[in-house]
Amino acid sequence: MPGLHKVLEGILRFRSTVRADLVKQFEKVRDHPDPKAVFFTCMDSRMLPARFTQSQVGDMFVVRNSGNMIPHAKNYGISGYEVSVTTEPAALELAVKRGKINHVIVCGHSDCKAINTLFNLHQCQTKFDPESPMDHWLRRHGYMSIQKLEQRLKSESSVKLKFESENPNLISLTAIIDPDEKFNVEDKLSQINTLQQLTHVASHGFLQEFIETGRVFLHAMWFDIYTGNMYMFSKKQERFLIIDEETATPLENEVDEEMKEAKK
Repeated sequence: MPGLHKVLEGILRFRSTVRADLVKQFEKVRDHPDPKAVFFTCMDSRMLPARFTQSQVGDMFVVRNSGNMIPHAKNYGISGYEVSVTTEPAALELAVKRGKINHVIVCGHSDCKAINTLFNLHQCQTKFDPESPMDHWLRRHGYMSIQKLEQRLKSESSVKLKFESENPNLISLTAIIDPDEKFNVEDKLSQINTLQQLTHVASHGFLQEFIETGRVFLHAMWFDIYTGNMYMFSKKQERFLIIDEETATPLENEVDEEMKEAKK
């Protein structure tokens, strides 16, 4: 089995090269872990969040799934509780309430197979397979993203889309998606979906006090597979900006200003 062989070879290289150093790092953070963020991203094999962010042991929680989606709290389980009984809300609770992190990041990417599938399901309803867990997952948690894509496609590229939680005090932003028309329709949907998931994060009751009191802040990032560029959504400029030497400091200052404003 070539695939498994590659995995085992990698483990052997790990043992002989970086294992000893990592064990030392594990020991340092074992009793005093201090992660700064929880990073929701896609399970796509091309997405390597630790490498993109150069994060070290103990720096952040990472949650991956198809399409970097977070179930909205209104998607109740059969028991009728406010919190969806799925991995993503549980991870939010672990990271925020128990890990006391300050930043929740949702990161989408270009050429996302899950988002491409979501778009195809929208284009041709007969493609939906009622026995497919993937199709159910995408349709349930990507429905609002599709609605906003339709709004974007029917308007000028400068149209501002509204992304707002049920309580606008938690998250309320407007966004111009791909104003320069650089990306295809599926990538536009991916950027929209990344922002939409922030409203899903804010829907969970156990998070609302943290957001309202300025203890947790929500951010959107987007990675272009083909160029290696990471983008961050600027609430001030209402669009995704490439993170580079020119924009990194203004983006950081924008977040700092948001944090100061929240503590007033």
